[in-house]
Amino acid sequence: MQFVLKVTLVSSMMAVASAQVVSNVMTASVVSSATATAAAGTTAAPTAAAAPTSLSFASTGPSAIPIASITQGAATTITHALHPTLLPTPGATPPISGAPALPSWAFVPGSFPALDKVPFTNSSEVAAWIQEVADSGITIPNISPTSPGGCANNTAAAADTSACWWTCGQCTRQTDITTCPDKLTWGVSYDDGPTPYTVDLLNFMSDVDIKSTFFIVGSRAISWSQTLQAEYMAGHQLSVHTWSHPYLTTLTNEEIIAELGWTREAIRQITGVSPNTMRPPYGDIDDRVRAICQAMGMTPIIWTSVNGQDFDTNDWHIPSGVSVDTVVETFDNILSEAAGTISTGFIVLAHDLYPQTVDLAIGYILPSALAARNPSFNIMPIITCQHKPLGDAYIETNSNTTNPFTNNANPLTGTAAITGTAASSSSSSSSTSTHSGAELVYGREGSAKAVAVLAFAVASGAMLVV
Repeated sequence: MQFVLKVTLVSSMMAVASAQVVSNVMTASVVSSATATAAAGTTAAPTAAAAPTSLSFASTGPSAIPIASITQGAATTITHALHPTLLPTPGATPPISGAPALPSWAFVPGSFPALDKVPFTNSSEVAAWIQEVADSGITIPNISPTSPGGCANNTAAAADTSACWWTCGQCTRQTDITTCPDKLTWGVSYDDGPTPYTVDLLNFMSDVDIKSTFFIVGSRAISWSQTLQAEYMAGHQLSVHTWSHPYLTTLTNEEIIAELGWTREAIRQITGVSPNTMRPPYGDIDDRVRAICQAMGMTPIIWTSVNGQDFDTNDWHIPSGVSVDTVVETFDNILSEAAGTISTGFIVLAHDLYPQTVDLAIGYILPSALAARNPSFNIMPIITCQHKPLGDAYIETNSNTTNPFTNNANPLTGTAAITGTAASSSSSSSSTSTHSGAELVYGREGSAKAVAVLAFAVASGAMLVV
């Protein structure tokens, strides 16, 4: 079965300069991440289409830019402005029963870690979160941090299934959310924001009345705080996506705690609520990371993998040179798989990090999905597709005594409970586990994205005025 998104592929790649954008929060000179191209060869990036092509869709957005202009380094100057109805007002009542009024928040220099760097672990805040983990009663498995490199160069670690390392084998546990229970239900999500481009996505979703889950990077939260408040007040789900977007299995226990804790705290200060879910960057999670998340009250959410295909759209590869043709074809394959062979709903990995990914989403992907018939898809936040109210997504408003909740759908792989022997919160770097020194291939989201994220952060952070 082929989904209606793709008819034929025909358009050519273009190389254009970086963009300067104006956001509703601040002005920043944002360099589109062409620097990721240098690292692209080290990852499993899709091959860019070489021949000129043409694309057609079931529907397109009213403000869709020409598909041929969605390319690496596409130069665009756009004034981003939230719809007036989406502008957050301090003191306003959120759309969640029992939630505190929306805070009036302003950045205080020195109150948060440096942007896009793993936070130091010697602060009083991190000490309190370490104690939170110690007091949880959750056993933290004695697994040493991994080292960057590649699964192929560390066959013993990659072959060791006891740690349930998603990166090398896509192992999941019952405690991971990887699907939606109901067939043809799409748990829509966007990672790595908020960014200047998130505003366009919010405006489009408001126009067509759909909600999403946003996986928030803490460094971006304090940089684009008004956009974060707008996401929350519009009824979208917020979830933790770490402070600096690292590979979590490479960090010590304390560093993992700091990454999660500072992001949760940033979201709490800006919105008044603390998410109880998280997504590991690159999907890089093992049982040690899972246990720390559980001890901090956060349920991991990963995108769907089935029949040898993980539901990564590869949209984040466009700034590093992959053609929009390839990304559209990936979407088509995902939705065809979802409509055909799997019995559950699904969760897709997409991003609001780049102008190209947002332009593709609001101009083509989401309009086509909304217009699809035979089959049609039910698009909703991940918390909603789990048959839970939005309030259950936050610690302050959660009325579900079983949270952190397990997946309502059957897990695709792995059902064993988390076990281990290292119950303290001390660094696992001193562990003698056989995982010590292991290197990993970071799946499809490899070093190209890491470089791209850093390039965006450096470019935008250089001119931040919060």
